[in-house]
Amino acid sequence: MARFDYDLFVIGAGSGGMRAARASAAYGAKVVIAEDNRVGGTCVIRGCVPKKLLVYGAHVREEIEDAAGYGWTIENASFDWPTLIANKDREIARLEAVYRDLLAASSVMLVEGRARLLDPHTVEIAGKQITADKILIANGAHPVRPEGFTPENSITSNEAFHLEKLPKRIAVLGGGYIAVEFAGIFNGLGSQVTQIYRGEQILRGFDDDLRHGLAAELRVKGIDLNLKTHVKRIEKAGNAWRLTLDDDSDLEIDRIMCATGRVPNTADLGAEAAGVALGDGGAVKVDAFSQTSQPNIYAIGDVTNRLNLTPVAIREAMAFADTVFGGRPWAMDHDTVASAVFSQPPIGTVGLTETAARRRFGALDIYKASFRPMKHTLSRRKERTVMKLVVERSTQRVRGAHMLGVDAPEIIQSLAVAVKMGATKQQFDEAVAVHPTAAEEFVTMRSKEPEPAGVKAAS
Repeated sequence: MARFDYDLFVIGAGSGGMRAARASAAYGAKVVIAEDNRVGGTCVIRGCVPKKLLVYGAHVREEIEDAAGYGWTIENASFDWPTLIANKDREIARLEAVYRDLLAASSVMLVEGRARLLDPHTVEIAGKQITADKILIANGAHPVRPEGFTPENSITSNEAFHLEKLPKRIAVLGGGYIAVEFAGIFNGLGSQVTQIYRGEQILRGFDDDLRHGLAAELRVKGIDLNLKTHVKRIEKAGNAWRLTLDDDSDLEIDRIMCATGRVPNTADLGAEAAGVALGDGGAVKVDAFSQTSQPNIYAIGDVTNRLNLTPVAIREAMAFADTVFGGRPWAMDHDTVASAVFSQPPIGTVGLTETAARRRFGALDIYKASFRPMKHTLSRRKERTVMKLVVERSTQRVRGAHMLGVDAPEIIQSLAVAVKMGATKQQFDEAVAVHPTAAEEFVTMRSKEPEPAGVKAAS
């Protein structure tokens, strides 16, 4: 029987890789984990966590403005970008230290450097070759720039966290969640923001009512949102940049941020040498149990391009550890996974959009509410909240719950449990509302929306 240096080699010390390594070690496996950047991965170091901290900072301006409606006078308020970034860096450093301590406490060996597969059981890293019975690929993805944009003329989300100063004018390219989140961050902190997106509407794949609602709110907040638009040319203009758009108009800005997509980190992985098949965009192809075409090699997280969310990678990691080392095989269920967009206002969503539910189930009952939340009544802020339930008519199961507005991500987490359990609209109706809250609208909506034009009502 072949003998190896380790039972498991994990490539990538992000959220998924960390959880898989520690959980496998807890089952008695001898584990080594490799990281070529900083321990913690995208989410902790240059993604979810630092982004959320900047979102908190961007909200303060509106809180100061709203305070007047509640009788507060706040004079001489000012913002300092270097202070925010320094405080953010300090917190990220603390979290990275915690992650390193967790690995040590779990008896997981950390090797720093870029890992490359040489064959199904051998990994080369830092000039050394290490063998393992099982290998887990969990090295994530990275942002990419469209053609014509380079590190010399633009930044991505990676560099946005380390700018020396807040740009006075910035163009954000893209219409996905990263683009709308950073557009909101820069706008909230005082930048003049232009967002440029080729598509018909931002947030493709989200429910249309939330997409349209957020687009309207972004414009109200002062973001110049340009849809069905692309950049024809980019030129240096002194200390600034000039963008020529497809209508031949020019835009002069200080910074350009590309938030136009991410690709799996497989370019120099050695997948072919190890017999690991790749799919569209370089994603590692896996089955329901995260097993690749090479039976002893598995992959989880963004590198598989299934559902690119940190909690999903962590759940996939637990399924891997339980299945391979714990003797309790199970597969991650990627259906009905809740998610959030930390835009301003934020979005929380779980289950199917109205469009997807009509394709799958046909006849639906749709319930919607749109209102100014109580928090804004005294401040007279015009921001509105949108809530929506998508109900399968034949069974009355709630197939989707969607919200745009203050606290949407916090509220949707609880609703995710109900939707996952198959709750019906009657069960929502029977829940007693917590008053006065925005969340109560989800259990008090009673009036169904009229059937859309062109949809024949079911008998």
